[in-house]
Amino acid sequence: MSVLMNIGIVVATTLAMEFVAWFAHKYIMHGILWKWHEDHHDPIHKTGFFEKNDRFFFVFAVPSAFCYMAGSFFEGWGALLYVGIGISIYGAIYFLIHDVYIHQRFKWFRQLDNKYSRAILRAHGSHHSVQTKYGCESFGLLIINPKYFKKRSEWKNDKVLKNNEIGYGSN
Repeated sequence: MSVLMNIGIVVATTLAMEFVAWFAHKYIMHGILWKWHEDHHDPIHKTGFFEKNDRFFFVFAVPSAFCYMAGSFFEGWGALLYVGIGISIYGAIYFLIHDVYIHQRFKWFRQLDNKYSRAILRAHGSHHSVQTKYGCESFGLLIINPKYFKKRSEWKNDKVLKNNEIGYGSN
């Protein structure tokens, strides 16, 4: 397999993981495994450094580890090694943005201040403004609704405009 093909697999897998993470967050974390995720939405009752939500790091590590092993040990399965690398890269990005930057679990970089980093904080803040299983929005991490690039005061105006465009309301 060519080097460019392997790089392409890594890049494609890393990008695809944003959609896997979105799906898992919306339908698994806010679904059947809410009991693992709910303490992440309730920081007031958090005890200690770890939370039940941290179990998901291990859950997402399993497919990556499988891909590393299968891609390394089985003839003809070499592409899976690069899928595993892509999953790992996304995991590192997720950890650095979500746990280090957004939730400040480690005080490594707090000085990020650009339009994209502020939008990430707004989107995640909006998600965490709901502390229940239902009613949340913004389940992704890297792909952000354009409204989060605007000031919070402008979000409501977007909803009014959108509702008017589709025939709801008269404001």
